[in-house]
Amino acid sequence: MRTQSELEGVTLLGNTATKYPSDYSPEILEKFPNKHPGNDYMVTFNCPEFTSLCPKTGQPDFASITINYIPDGFLVESKSLKLYLFSFRNHGDFHEDCVNIIMKDLVRLLEPKYLEVEGIFTPRGGISIYPFANYGKAGTEYEKIAKSRLFTSIDRRK
Repeated sequence: MRTQSELEGVTLLGNTATKYPSDYSPEILEKFPNKHPGNDYMVTFNCPEFTSLCPKTGQPDFASITINYIPDGFLVESKSLKLYLFSFRNHGDFHEDCVNIIMKDLVRLLEPKYLEVEGIFTPRGGISIYPFANYGKAGTEYEKIAKSRLFTSIDRRK
């Protein structure tokens, strides 16, 4: 069972007065301690209804965003992640930017062993874009895994 001190930073879960951000809001992300930092295990989140805006036309872009990570000291609280991803709905940026922003925000928050973000954007103008960004903690085996995984991501969406 989690202690109160472990849950101090978790404020959104169980809060019935949820406010949905209308602008990009990285500060909404919350974390809590990982009770198993010595174990390597993967956590996967899938957001099949991600939306952002084209920075040039303002038209909506739709994607499925998948986040995989191997935690170290912290885990991301899922409701805060949902609200954070929702905050992109009025954010004007290219697909590649959105994926890299999500990766960098989560790395900053969690300092994971490994983290990857993949965007499967629906076609617009007859072309699909599948950006993939990842991170491996510097000086560890995960740094090498990140480099290797980056190049294997190329063949995943044929």
